[in-house]
Parts: sequence; structure tokens; C-alpha cells
Amino acid sequence: MAVRTILRDCLRVEPGEELLVICNPVTEEIGSLMRIEAEGDGAFATLAVISELDSNGAEPPTPVAAAMVAAQVVLAPTIQSLSHTSARHAATQAGVRIATLPGVTEEMLARLMNADMRKLRRRGSVLANAMRRGEEVRITCGHGSDLLIKLGDRTPIADAGDLHAPGAFGNLPCGEAFIAPTTAEGTLVVDGSIAGVGKVETPVELTVRDGHLVDATGPEGEQLLELLTKHGEDGTNIAELGIGTNEEATLTGNILEDEKILGTAHVAFGASAAIGGNVQVPVHLDCVIVEPTVEIDGNEVARGGELLV
Repeated sequence: MAVRTILRDCLRVEPGEELLVICNPVTEEIGSLMRIEAEGDGAFATLAVISELDSNGAEPPTPVAAAMVAAQVVLAPTIQSLSHTSARHAATQAGVRIATLPGVTEEMLARLMNADMRKLRRRGSVLANAMRRGEEVRITCGHGSDLLIKLGDRTPIADAGDLHAPGAFGNLPCGEAFIAPTTAEGTLVVDGSIAGVGKVETPVELTVRDGHLVDATGPEGEQLLELLTKHGEDGTNIAELGIGTNEEATLTGNILEDEKILGTAHVAFGASAAIGGNVQVPVHLDCVIVEPTVEIDGNEVARGGELLV
């Protein structure tokens, strides 16, 4: 049922359209289900099974990147995210409709796509509009977060499962509004999860200076720094600010779900070019704060894990 919703409601796949599904060996079952369902709806559907990549943001093989640009619709239920790749961005620029589903499971898809899509889309639109008008965001929390994020003239995106327009791109399951900041300064204490690491045992304190992660506490923080710094200075770039809008999402350690939790905030480091920034590097790792207070130009939009819009 969830796959049907993705194809018919989110992407609105039409008979005769050329659709490409990209998966890994371990996600081939769900990838095949998507291909078969699309074919049943009359699409010309192709399944591409690729080896797992080194990290979120790493580029897919060249033939697959070319196939993405040539398709009309792309679904990517892979382990590592293709969201922040040059290949995805090029396909989007070519008018391809794309949904990335990194780390998705059938259970997660069924549960999160059962959210009230009308409310989810309204929340995403309100938050994106607030970010579009805003100049800065401040994140604080009970663990000691105090991070000031500058937005500049970057364009926010409401990731709300509405992917039927040419060049539309989003995550599925959906449920966030996000933007690529210009810079940030301060402290962020992560009490949820970190992409590539999982749930944190104890809160991890991140220190951000001039838009870069410069220090992190504890073993999870050390692991995050190691994953980022092996890609050079650009790996530590503040790449994304997002706010979750999906009431069905819970903390699981899977960043695809965790970053969608209603009222949470997440900050990512690494690649930002594919979402409106100017840094392209083969890594993009999100860090989730479960009960933040988020202010846009001094106006609270979230407090203690509750969304206020």
C-alpha cells in the first residue's frame, strides 16, 4: 500500500513513463517491489542493483548516473543516501522526479507514510516559508545547545511527499523542512542519533566555528569527526538545518526516520551543493536533537520537542 502511495500520490507516475529504481543487494527486495508495482501501473521500469557506497553522499557508478538523467522518475531505496550527490542534482536539473529512500524498510515506509499528509504538507510549507523570510535560526536545548545559524539567501525545501512536478526531489518517507545554511557558530548537543553512527548513548557536544565542526565529545563524537575529516575541511562544513514534521516517526537510530520526528531538529555536515549550498564532497551526515527550542528571527517554531506551527 505504501509503495502504491509513493507511485500514485507522491510521484504520480503515468503509463509509459520511464522509471529507474536504484538499490543495493540488501535492498533489492523492496527495490523489486517498486519496479513491479510501477510496471503494473504501465511505466517502463528498470531496476539497477549497485554495490554499497563508501558513505552518504558518495557518487553512484557513472552508468547509473547517466541513467538517472535519462529517466523521467527515479526511486533510490539504497543504504547510503544519493540525495546529496552530483548525480542526483544533475538529474533534478534535467527535470527528473526523484525520491531517495536511504535505509528504508517496508515496515518504516508503511508506518511513516500513514501520517496525515495534509497536516504534514501544511507544517512543511509554514516552516519553509519562515526559513525563506528569516535571516537566522537559533537552536537551544536543556543539554546546553546554543547554536546560531545564518540562512543568507538560500532557498528552503518542504520535504512533504509532493513530488509530481518536473524536477521535484525529496526523501521518502517524508516529513521535514530544510535549508542549506551559509554559516553557523556555537554549540550543538546531540541527544538523538548521528548518521553513520546510530543512537547516541550520552549527549554528544559539537562545537561549530565559522560554519565548520571543529570538536566533538565522546566516542560517537570522535567517530563523527573521523567520518567527516577524512574528506578534508569541506567534510566539516555545516550543510543543512532541518526540522521534523512527521507525527508517526520515532527514534530508531535510522537517520531516515529520526530526522523526520515531529518537533525535532537536525544539523548535517558535509555536502550542501545538491540542496542549495556550495560545497560538494562525498559525505553528508545528519545529527538529530530530540527536544530543541528552535527560533527563526526570534520567533519560536519548536520548543521541547513540540512543533508550534
